[in-house]
Amino acid sequence: MKNEYDRDDFFHEYAQMPRSRQGLEAAGEWHQLQPLFPSLQGKRVLDLGCGYGWHCRYAAEQGAAQVLGLDLSENMLAQAKKMGVPSTVSYRLCGIETYEYPENTWDVVLSNLALHYIEDLSEVYRHVFRTLTPGGIFLFNIEHPVFTAGVSQDWIYDHDGTPLYWPVDRYFFPGERVTRFLNCDVSKQHHTLTQILMGLLENGFTLEAVEEAQPPASMMNLPGMQDELRRPMMLLVKVRVKK
Repeated sequence: MKNEYDRDDFFHEYAQMPRSRQGLEAAGEWHQLQPLFPSLQGKRVLDLGCGYGWHCRYAAEQGAAQVLGLDLSENMLAQAKKMGVPSTVSYRLCGIETYEYPENTWDVVLSNLALHYIEDLSEVYRHVFRTLTPGGIFLFNIEHPVFTAGVSQDWIYDHDGTPLYWPVDRYFFPGERVTRFLNCDVSKQHHTLTQILMGLLENGFTLEAVEEAQPPASMMNLPGMQDELRRPMMLLVKVRVKK
């Protein structure tokens, strides 16, 4: 997996984003993602692509007994450690695809805005299923297929710069999509909705919730936020391993 987050120019721009500076409350999807969390009291939690560690610290605040955050970016983990590491939290420089996924180890596996960098989702699903305990939860937020299939992942604008519509092309051709994000070329992986959801069922999970993220009314005054209601950007999914 390519790692743009260790490029100084890209990481500098990323650090200026509201969700980077203000955390979960500045994330437009948090009001929908938070209610999907199971009780974390006494649970062992694995965070795939933990970034700044916001969800790791949240898990610790909710009483998780052990939290491990994995990330491929040294910059991300350095920032996570600067923000304080609760006694129950540890971080490891490790890619989602290279972690060993010990069998029957974690009660909850999280992933926020990281899986759209993974080419083979089914392999990750298989590993997560193995590492979860019976009754364990896999909760993730991935960029929506309508977003990843967007042409250059941008709107078509009129002559005044007003967004006219969101173009979608090559939807049924999964694979690498290179887009312009924070003034840098970023490589992502496009997956269809069928791949994302049926891949989970085919690997033994029981589907519990699927939600398309919509920013809350309290954020509608922020620049560009109303346009986020014109097409989905994120897909929230919760699945369980049967007991």
